[in-house]
Amino acid sequence: MWDRLLEVFLRSLIREGTLTLTLPSGRSFRVGRGAPEYAVRLTDPSLPRRLVLSPEMGMGEGYMDGTLLIEGDDLKGFMAFLIGNARNGLPLWNRATTRLRTWLRIARQWNSAPRARRNVAHHYDLSSKLYDLFLDADRQYSCAYFARPDMSLEEAQLAKKRHIAGKLLLRPGMRVLDIGCGWGGLALTLARDYGARVVGVTLSEEQLKLARERARKAGLEDRVEFHLMDYRDVEGPFDRIVSVGMFEHVGVPHYREYFAKVRDLLTEDGVALIHTIGRSSPPGATSPWIDKYIFPGGYVPALSEVMTAVEKEDLYADDIEIWRLHYAETLRHWYDRFVAREDEARALYDERFCRMWRYYLVASELTFRLNRQVVFQLQLSRAQEAVPLTRDYLYPADRPERVTHAAE
Repeated sequence: MWDRLLEVFLRSLIREGTLTLTLPSGRSFRVGRGAPEYAVRLTDPSLPRRLVLSPEMGMGEGYMDGTLLIEGDDLKGFMAFLIGNARNGLPLWNRATTRLRTWLRIARQWNSAPRARRNVAHHYDLSSKLYDLFLDADRQYSCAYFARPDMSLEEAQLAKKRHIAGKLLLRPGMRVLDIGCGWGGLALTLARDYGARVVGVTLSEEQLKLARERARKAGLEDRVEFHLMDYRDVEGPFDRIVSVGMFEHVGVPHYREYFAKVRDLLTEDGVALIHTIGRSSPPGATSPWIDKYIFPGGYVPALSEVMTAVEKEDLYADDIEIWRLHYAETLRHWYDRFVAREDEARALYDERFCRMWRYYLVASELTFRLNRQVVFQLQLSRAQEAVPLTRDYLYPADRPERVTHAAE
């Protein structure tokens, strides 16, 4: 029965290009017409049922388990082929499942402090050697800013940090909070290059350990401090607040709580810069495969969801900038670097983990390229005139690249 249902599903889905599917029983069929052409073989008898009931979960698990085999292992091409055809619409039962997940997301995203810490540990407390394989030297695990298309990953990550520092309007001696500080790269940059005094908080023990070690080696322990702490437990005030790539883990039920905390921690003329992945489409639900294997409790918000909370917490939205393909390019770099050193990842974990990680990086890149995912940068303040009224201050011709301690 499930073999036949999968065939019906694929015949309704594939309109552009051709797919030849070989089932675990050995039977094959072709759907669609024309180029491109893909051949896929399933070896697990349970996979047809799982693909029918939850295509995202079935596809992801089948690939990582090695029971869904793509001829030539052209994962990126095949996923782009499927995403392109999915625009024709999914079957009724799949649409109903997505709506159900959207309705139930409050329970899944109820990220209390203990649950938030467990969710963070699932992803960020993996071996630090894994992240060395594909991140830039500063370990920026968020969207880079390709101010020029020919930038290297290192150059684009530096451009991202400079862009954020510009929006923060930093002056030497300012007290800055970095919510979700990761391995400390941004905090160290703001202290070293702009003279800020930074407090970074994370829920990852692995990140905390390395961030503190980096501060010690850089001789910045008097200017930067890192803590294993939930943002809800931080005490202010701060002149500036920055958060890069953390808001995706807050959870929709906590948006007002988050922005209320940001407001309470800011000085009267303080400025916050929130950098988060977002969707340029109505609110939805997290991919069940991503939720289970990569970012439990995570969610990519629509701007309407974020701004509803901002408005209710009496914050001014001074600037909203939307980055479109910057993250797709970042992920392309990460994927190429990971694949080039995949043998080292396999030595750390195993083949299944490597297939999972490749799938995660490819799926993420294509979601930005083909599926209306973007990055939001929100510049927020308590006072209407906390920042200049135009963006001219970000791009002055005579702006120095950095402010050093010697300039204080």
